[in-house]
Amino acid sequence: MRIRATVAVAAGALALTALAVPAAQADDVSGDTKISNVVVNGGKPVVVGATAAKNVTVTFTATDDSGIDWAQLILFHGPNVDKADSGALANSSDGTAKCTKVDATTSKCTSTFTLQPRYNLINKVAGTWKVWAVAAAKDGDYLQKDNAKSFSVQRLSKLTTSAKPKPVKKGKSVTVTGKLSRANWESGKYSGYTGQAVKLQFRKKGTTTYKTLKTVKTNSTGALKTTVKATADGYYRFSFAGTSNTPAVNAPGDLVRVTK
Repeated sequence: MRIRATVAVAAGALALTALAVPAAQADDVSGDTKISNVVVNGGKPVVVGATAAKNVTVTFTATDDSGIDWAQLILFHGPNVDKADSGALANSSDGTAKCTKVDATTSKCTSTFTLQPRYNLINKVAGTWKVWAVAAAKDGDYLQKDNAKSFSVQRLSKLTTSAKPKPVKKGKSVTVTGKLSRANWESGKYSGYTGQAVKLQFRKKGTTTYKTLKTVKTNSTGALKTTVKATADGYYRFSFAGTSNTPAVNAPGDLVRVTK
């Protein structure tokens, strides 16, 4: 049985240590202990900027016919908690979850974790993370799950749009430029996101819906540039659909007035 795993800080990441954690194995259970309803960050992806720390709350339900004694969670990136490729992240307090008794058999538990660039986040660990969980019952039963829940940790994205000239004559070209960037957790800055498909959209003044005009790819610095024919007063913007490790983002619309 693997129980009471803890973590210690190492340079640039977190290194996993343990009081009793054997080699990776399948879920381990003894008795009727159960873990259910695991929710990470309210069910939303965890999006982290270039510098600011992000607190992440995980809630879950633990049950056993004798009641729950204690529970613990670890967040990790990699094939399993023993082989986490940049370490593993424990509860930001004492390592155990805060469990509140609901009735004789059920407890509602909460753990809070802090994700921080240049400390326990590096660029390569953006993407799918997992929750390692263990619950121990008062009668000695327990359940340990290697992957109680999967969730996404993403690098915050930014997108700009600039359309010129202003105003422009009807039928003439409008040049639209912009840049797609995302948090670089190692430098503490935002870096251009290269080779990404981004939609150029237009919303006619007085309407509420953007329509896609074309798709443009970012260059080696994340920059965007394209031209379209001016037809009417309206707003141009770039729109990025996102990837597994970078969230979707829409740039603010840039108004161009059209003259005859």
